[in-house]
Amino acid sequence: MFKYFPHTEEDIQAMLCKTGINSIDDLYADVPEEIRFRGDYQLPKACSESELRQLFDEMTRQTRPLTCFAGAGTYDHYAPAVVQDMVRRSEFLTSYTPYQAEVSQGTLHYIFEYQSMMARLTGMEISNASLYDGATATAEAAMMAVSSAKKADTVLLSETLDPKVAGVVRTYAHYHGINIETIPQLDGTINRQAMKQRLQQGGVAGVVVQMPNRYGIVEDLTGLADEVHEQKALLVVNSVAADLALLKTPGEWGADIAVGDGQSLGLPMSFGGPGIGYMCCKEKLMRKMPGRIVGMTQDNRGQRAFVLTLQAREQHIRRQKATSNICSNQSLMALYVTIYLSLMGPEGLKEAAELSYAGAHYLCEQLVGKRLGQLTYQKPFFNEFCMTFPGMDADIILSECADRGIIAGVKVDSDKLLIAVTEQRTRSEIDKLVETIGNIKKSGENVTNNR
Repeated sequence: MFKYFPHTEEDIQAMLCKTGINSIDDLYADVPEEIRFRGDYQLPKACSESELRQLFDEMTRQTRPLTCFAGAGTYDHYAPAVVQDMVRRSEFLTSYTPYQAEVSQGTLHYIFEYQSMMARLTGMEISNASLYDGATATAEAAMMAVSSAKKADTVLLSETLDPKVAGVVRTYAHYHGINIETIPQLDGTINRQAMKQRLQQGGVAGVVVQMPNRYGIVEDLTGLADEVHEQKALLVVNSVAADLALLKTPGEWGADIAVGDGQSLGLPMSFGGPGIGYMCCKEKLMRKMPGRIVGMTQDNRGQRAFVLTLQAREQHIRRQKATSNICSNQSLMALYVTIYLSLMGPEGLKEAAELSYAGAHYLCEQLVGKRLGQLTYQKPFFNEFCMTFPGMDADIILSECADRGIIAGVKVDSDKLLIAVTEQRTRSEIDKLVETIGNIKKSGENVTNNR
């Protein structure tokens, strides 16, 4: 038995007996047969290290890189090469969470710096440092709103919130007895009148909006916080972290809680993860925050030191009263973001955001100017926009573009794509996308004419 196989046959049988199950297959009895894999894995024979490296090199050569214009929550941003090396430094890495401050000063230090940077980026007072992604961070914010409210159990979600995020919020809410209602959109933005009417009915603990919203639109949230606060509810603003380098911050909009995904702060897309959820809030709500907060103090020699702080006793002795305690690997993502922010600085973040904005607007102008598409909503957008392609099939556009080495966007409807541009996209890549879509349209017109 290999030492890295954790369970012997005796171990497995003992666990099956304890759970009252006869076999491993019984564990998967609820998995439909049609989606269960019954074949043999295509694994190579045992090989040496050099042979294994050659195998991976060959697999890499067979992989065709694609130019990415997809977004919808995950974005192809540039990260300086030094980030990858710095995250491996031993003083930053520990085997687990930094409960023992004496041996975890490196980890605690960078978490403190991460919190400081995120609070500044969002314009908020307090930040934590341990959430999985933007969707779960939003769900945690909804639960914070309810736990902070008096006899209110309803959270309102704008219909312009990313559907993936809304789905996670609903899942969390279902198991916490929280009522979720949707405020309809009006021409791509939240219907403010419908929201006010629902707030006035009472029982609302919080309102969740997204900026920029699911269509990339930069909504005008002027006065929204006042409308929410008048009814004793909290305002939660979900944002893509990198966009806040140029846009008005959640703090400036009057938000009580700012959440979102920090993947845009240099984390690789990596086929969709891992990301990092950020959460910042007003000081009065900090004891309601999930996860951990690191504070700076002095040791008995007067030297600067960092410690976990502001955790309620319930976290350790009354679990039913505790907030979510999410930690471990997310600390590595926080380290990555901290190094990225330190290297980029305010001006670097701003420049990357400006390039993304300019590229997106150039692409939109080209598609509209060449009569290939129409902006779905005539509203201001940042680096992502929803484009309607009259007479064209979104699936065909995505497929044909992929054959030419381009991920053209994310499908929103049968003839609509959500298209994102980051500072990574060059003018020639943008022009190639426009040309490709133009050729697809021409070929479709030729087929129609031939018929």
